[in-house]
Amino acid sequence: MKILTNCFCCDYYTGISKAKELIFTSRRLNSEAAEKVGLVDYAVPEGNAYDKALEIAREILPNGPVGVRMAKEAIMRGSEVDIASGMAIENACYAQVVPTKDRIEGLVAFKEKRKPQYKGE
Repeated sequence: MKILTNCFCCDYYTGISKAKELIFTSRRLNSEAAEKVGLVDYAVPEGNAYDKALEIAREILPNGPVGVRMAKEAIMRGSEVDIASGMAIENACYAQVVPTKDRIEGLVAFKEKRKPQYKGE
């Protein structure tokens, strides 16, 4: 597997110190090394990416769809701003989860020590 990266995004994924090392040395990384430094989430054998994606999707599926959607939005929007703005974005996203039936279902399921049955409501 080949991965091409650039100065603009390398430090975002690896941290400044590791980005400098990789860029200044022009070091080539195999998929396992790219996973180790954080350039990719998973290094899987060729032809297994789809199966790995399905495995991750199966882990996400039981979670509340509204909560997952709002978490995704908070991460995407909050990752490019200062900490105070990021917290404001996170709070705004959470405020959209608070009035949902899924949130109540999660709390009740926790209290009853059972798995929640989310419906996206």
